[in-house]
Amino acid sequence: MATSNMRLIIVTGLSGSGKSIVLRALEDAGFYCIDNLPATLLPQISEHLAPATQQRVAISIDTRSAALETLPENIQALRDKGISVQVLYLESNAETLVKRFSETRRRHPLSDEKTTLAESIEYERQLLNRLVNLDHRIDTSNLSANTLRNWVRDFVVQQSTGMTLLFVSFGFKHGIPLDADFVFDVRCLPNPHYDPVLRPLTGKDAPVQDFLRQQPMALEMLQDIRGYVERWLPCFDGDHRSYLTVAIGCTGGQHRSVFFVEQLSQYFKDKQQKVLIRHRELE
Repeated sequence: MATSNMRLIIVTGLSGSGKSIVLRALEDAGFYCIDNLPATLLPQISEHLAPATQQRVAISIDTRSAALETLPENIQALRDKGISVQVLYLESNAETLVKRFSETRRRHPLSDEKTTLAESIEYERQLLNRLVNLDHRIDTSNLSANTLRNWVRDFVVQQSTGMTLLFVSFGFKHGIPLDADFVFDVRCLPNPHYDPVLRPLTGKDAPVQDFLRQQPMALEMLQDIRGYVERWLPCFDGDHRSYLTVAIGCTGGQHRSVFFVEQLSQYFKDKQQKVLIRHRELE
């Protein structure tokens, strides 16, 4: 197999989910960026961009692109050439997308006089269904533009080889992350929120951590989740995935879920596993 020094990031996903923000962030990170490339031209990208001058390339491909259905096969063709290809799939819930299009007064690319905005969003979701699990997903429903840019920077600095274990804390009252591979619910545990001293703190603070370490149920559940992830991690790593996202949820995403993510991430870091942390509600 031929080898290449090129690192290629493909940005795709739903309209209004933040692809333009991601592409600009990658450009700021030193990537040569191409917006709305027809999927059929993807296999020739290594021939037209000299690896000596363009080693880091980012390409946006979405429902505006011709022959979108060929994208998975074309990605594999590039990988067969020895090119490192990563896919960032951006998505948001329908409510958030409707709000964004309404606020910006932009027209959805699939809308017409016969189709409502909500129907256009759902139709686009169906068109992109084959692309959802190509690589790494980011749910931007509750993210600010600045947080999304920071997450993209974290994605860029990760080495393109090997799998990264991504731990996400969240609050169930704000919705389950759409990009989660595994979701664990820790709402059954004693809640620091009801202690007036602990309420303004988070699971990153020592008093909250001490409180939860004194709860036998919390320690038992932490051990169970850690054991489950550790047991099945090699299976996903062997499937040549770039990321595995483990989401831990409590009621508000401030205390228990944050504590669990902090503890789990440190355990797997100590095991020399590549780890990323996201505290959705804190960010």
